[in-house]
Amino acid sequence: MEITELTAAERRVVDAYPRGAVVDFRTGDAAEDDPETGAGWGPERTVRAAVLRRVLLAGAREDGEIPALRMVGARITGELDIRYAVAECAVLLAGCHFDGVPNLYGAEVRQLNLSESVLPELHAATLRVHGALRLTDCRIPGQVRLDGSRVEQAVFLDGARIGVHADGSTATAVGAALQMNHITTGDDLWMPGLVVHGETRLAGAVVPGQIVLNDARLVNPGGTALHAQTLSVGTDLHAMRLRARGLVDLRGARIPGQLNLAYGSFAHPGGTALRASSAVIGEFWLRDAARVEGRVNLRRARIDLIHADPGVWPEEVQLEGLTFGTLLPHLPALRRLPLLERDEDGYVPYVYEQLTASYRRVGDDDAARTVQLAKQRRRRATLPAYGRVWGRLQDATVGYGFRPARAAAWLASLLLVGSVVFGVHHPAALKADEAPDFNPLFYTADLLLPIVDFGQERAFDPQGWYQWLSYALVVTGWLLATTIAAGITRSVSRS
Repeated sequence: MEITELTAAERRVVDAYPRGAVVDFRTGDAAEDDPETGAGWGPERTVRAAVLRRVLLAGAREDGEIPALRMVGARITGELDIRYAVAECAVLLAGCHFDGVPNLYGAEVRQLNLSESVLPELHAATLRVHGALRLTDCRIPGQVRLDGSRVEQAVFLDGARIGVHADGSTATAVGAALQMNHITTGDDLWMPGLVVHGETRLAGAVVPGQIVLNDARLVNPGGTALHAQTLSVGTDLHAMRLRARGLVDLRGARIPGQLNLAYGSFAHPGGTALRASSAVIGEFWLRDAARVEGRVNLRRARIDLIHADPGVWPEEVQLEGLTFGTLLPHLPALRRLPLLERDEDGYVPYVYEQLTASYRRVGDDDAARTVQLAKQRRRRATLPAYGRVWGRLQDATVGYGFRPARAAAWLASLLLVGSVVFGVHHPAALKADEAPDFNPLFYTADLLLPIVDFGQERAFDPQGWYQWLSYALVVTGWLLATTIAAGITRSVSRS
C-alpha cells in the first residue's frame, strides 16, 4: 500500500509509529467517545485494519527511537489479520471500535493493550506476549479465544463484558464465550468485575501468581459457567462475591493458597453447582456465601482448611474420599453432622473419620466422640437384622463405648431394683446352717457382675418370679459386661 493512499487519520498513525507516539482521536465528549457508538465515527477517526497490519509488519523506523503502535479512540474497519506474525513492538489499541474480528492466532507481540475497546470477537489462540495482555473493560459480545497463549507478565480482564451486548441482551449461540484453556502467564490473571454470558474455560491453565475474580458474574444457566479442570495456581484464587449461574468445575485444580469464594452465590438447580473433586487446596473459603443451589462434589479432594457455615451446603453433597484438616468456624459436632448425612453415596465412613480427626486436632474430644457415635449409628443401618439389634443394645447401654457414663447409670439402676426387690423378699438359703447373712445389695451385685463373687449368689435360691428376676439380672449383667468391654476396646483403639 502506497503512502498516497492513506487518509489523514491513517497518516497520523503511520507517522507516529516510528517514535511510539500515541495517536488520540478522542474528542473529549464522553458520550461521543464511547466505543459502543464507534460505528458512526467519521473518516477523521477511522483507520483501516490493513493499514495497521502494514505498520506492524513493515513500519518505518527511526534511529534512536523505539517504535510502537499506540492509538486511542479510533474506528478500525476491516479485519485485523496478523496470524503468525511477529511484531517486535508494543500494541495499544485502547477505546477503539472494531468493525471486524481481530485475528491474532499464533502472533507474537511485546505488549498488547485493547482496554475499553469494543470488538465483535477476538481470535488470539496461541498468542505470544512478551509483556502484559490487557483487555480491561473491553466489551465483546462474541467469543474471546486465548487457548494455549503464553503471556510472560500478567493478563488483565478486569471489568470486561463478554458474550453480552451493550443493551444487556446476550449473544446467541455463544457457547464457550471466554476460552483460555492451557493459557500460561508469568504472573497474575486479573479478572475482577468480569462479566461473561456463556462458558468460561480455564482448563489446564498455569498461573504462577494469583487469579482474581472478585465481583465477577459468570452466567451459563443449565451449562458450565467456569470450566477450570486441572487449573494450576501459584498462590490464591480470589473470587469473593462471585455470582455463578451454571457449574463451577475445579476438578483436579491445584491451589496451594486460598480458594476464596466468600460472599458468593452459586446456582445450578438440578445439577452440580460446585465441583472440586480430586483438587488440592490450601484453604477453601465459603464464608457468608449464599446457600448453594445444586449439588456440591468434593470427592477425593484434599483441603487443609474449610471455612464454611453449615447453612451454605445444599441438600445433595458428594464427599467420598474427601480429606480435610481444620474446620472454621469451630462449631459443635451436632451442627456439622447433618452434612455427612446428606451424602448421595449414603454411609461414607471415611468422612466421619476426617471430621473426628479435625475435632481432635483442636482438642475437642467430646465432639470427636459425638462424631464417632453418629458414625456407628449410620453404620448400624447397613447391617443385617441381628447386627442392628446388637448395635442398638450397645448404643442404649454405653453409646458404643463413647458414652461410658451410661454403663454406670444402667448398673446403678439395676442394682437399685434388685436390692429393693430382694430386700423385701429374701430368697431362701440353700443351707441355712452354712449360709452367710443375706445382703440384698451384694446379692444383686453377685448376679449382675460376672467376674465378682461375694458368696451371696451361691448361698441363696430365689423362688417363683424372683428366680426369673435373678436369671434376668444374670443375663443382663453378662450382656452389659460384654457390651462395655466391646465399647471400651473400640474407644481405646480410636484414641
